[in-house]
Amino acid sequence: MRQAFFIFKREFRTYFVSPIAYIVISFFLLVTGWFFFTTFFLYNQANLRNFFSLLPIIFSFVVPAITMRLFSEEFNVGSYETLLTMPVTFLDVVLGKFMASVAFIAAMLVPTLAYPLTVGFLGQLDWGPVVGGYIGAILLGAAFSAIGLLSSSMTRNQIIAFITGMAICFCLVMIDKMLFFLPRFSLVFFQYLGADHHFQNISKGIIDSRDILYFLSISFIGLYGTHLVLQEKN
Repeated sequence: MRQAFFIFKREFRTYFVSPIAYIVISFFLLVTGWFFFTTFFLYNQANLRNFFSLLPIIFSFVVPAITMRLFSEEFNVGSYETLLTMPVTFLDVVLGKFMASVAFIAAMLVPTLAYPLTVGFLGQLDWGPVVGGYIGAILLGAAFSAIGLLSSSMTRNQIIAFITGMAICFCLVMIDKMLFFLPRFSLVFFQYLGADHHFQNISKGIIDSRDILYFLSISFIGLYGTHLVLQEKN
């Protein structure tokens, strides 16, 4: 794990050197802030339901933008081969980059703590769903990061990596919104596949092992797939 932590530190530091990181953070805060405060003063309710209801859709665009360069850029400039000359394994590389991505998402969420603090100042806020929502946001970000890593590991082109990761994440968010198009016998299965369904459960303050298992499973599948792709490329 020492090598994985070294890669984590390198990648996390690199995020704040690149202007892409600041563009992504600015976009995220601008969109969430706009939708949160406009609907908050419109409905005049002391909760963060509107913020958390939008988060999966926003993450399906933002997280692939965060992860698209993690492998694609290394393949494109040739630094991946240099990285493998170090005493690291494929698992170290995958875990290090994954942890850096999740840490960056957590850092991106920190400024949004101003939203519950503002609501708590203006009204009586139930902190249970707020804590659950942020736990769910980290789990959702981790799952989408694993998908983004897999997409990035399959191509040298960052734009293709972004589009592929965004398409998969967006489908996972929207799949439970399309249930009325599907046969009745398959509804339970496809509803379980929906990331938004599991996230909204946690954001209500309901910590269910099935929801946590879902996000951990998506993360594992994405990371394991990335590991297999890297082995195949070697």
